[in-house]
Amino acid sequence: MLRWARERSGLPAEGLERRFPKIEKWESGEIRPTLAQLEAFAKATHAPIGFLFLREPPVENIPLPDFRTHANQQVRRPSPDLLDTIYLCQQRQEWFHDYARAGQVQALDFIGSVTPDSDIIEAATAIRARLGFDLEERRQCPTWTEALRKFIELADKCGVLVMVTGVVGNNNYRKLNPDEFRGFAIVDDLAPLIFVNGSDTKAAQMFTLAHELAHIWLGQSALTDAQASTFAGNRIEDWCNKVAAELLVPRAVIEAEYQRSEDLRNALDRFARRFKVSTLVVLRRIYDVGGLTRDAFWAAYEAELAHLRAVPRSSGGDFYLTQGARVGKRFARALVTSTLEGQTLHRDAFRLLGFSKLSTFRELAHSLGVI
Repeated sequence: MLRWARERSGLPAEGLERRFPKIEKWESGEIRPTLAQLEAFAKATHAPIGFLFLREPPVENIPLPDFRTHANQQVRRPSPDLLDTIYLCQQRQEWFHDYARAGQVQALDFIGSVTPDSDIIEAATAIRARLGFDLEERRQCPTWTEALRKFIELADKCGVLVMVTGVVGNNNYRKLNPDEFRGFAIVDDLAPLIFVNGSDTKAAQMFTLAHELAHIWLGQSALTDAQASTFAGNRIEDWCNKVAAELLVPRAVIEAEYQRSEDLRNALDRFARRFKVSTLVVLRRIYDVGGLTRDAFWAAYEAELAHLRAVPRSSGGDFYLTQGARVGKRFARALVTSTLEGQTLHRDAFRLLGFSKLSTFRELAHSLGVI
């Protein structure tokens, strides 16, 4: 079980050996750790300490339909960071569902309002109309961060709980890996929830949010690593990718404004700035309108991917550092209000928000305009 916890954590063996010099002897059974050492080891590996007393490793299934792929193979073993993030979001959703039901909030009529057979353009147009997603307003946003913030606000006002963070809860030492997952959607008629991995680029987060919104409209919960540039082998993922691309970058605009004689680099940068999306999304849309052959697309995709990986990411002005963005403003405002009214215990609110100080709670309430 000690070996299972170590391998499950994904942490470098060297780092654990420095913290626990006797780990090799523990695993071989030569000596036993003390209870204090076992507690420290469980905390370091993010494993429930009770699991370490089991006779054999438990089977940890992801509690969502898993549509992720990697090198055309389904990703099998979830990390503790992914599992803990899903469990926390499920707890938040359950609380908000009960809160909304007690307030006699009506079920959201757009949940499950489309099917994988629905027309792509019509579905994207319906989502855009419900959100009030103005393409020209997005074009005028000075930065990707501002465009993403507005996109999140629109989804929030529509009734979707949107949570964006790059760490597990509030633990800045547990950074989420976008290579493992980019986001997930948990469908509920009163509290649909979308989680976006904030460790990804802002442009990539735009597509993830659009993709997960397609899942919400479809009424299909999902864990995804959505990318507009890829061709998913799953019918539902293909449909959601296409709807997300159409929502962010309408085909009609590309058909009208893309010139085949234009340098591809210039076209990618021009459309990416206009729509505040990744150049990989633009590349896929140019392919969709027949601007590139499939072979030319893949060659350009590999070159663009290498180009993006070479560009350093800036962390300046990241609005996700605020607690309201990490848990979603709709959820945070409801939880804080309920707690101040005495309907929710401070203990439960602190657990769902991920902190323990009353002063932090009051600061959050003030920033949300609740007090």
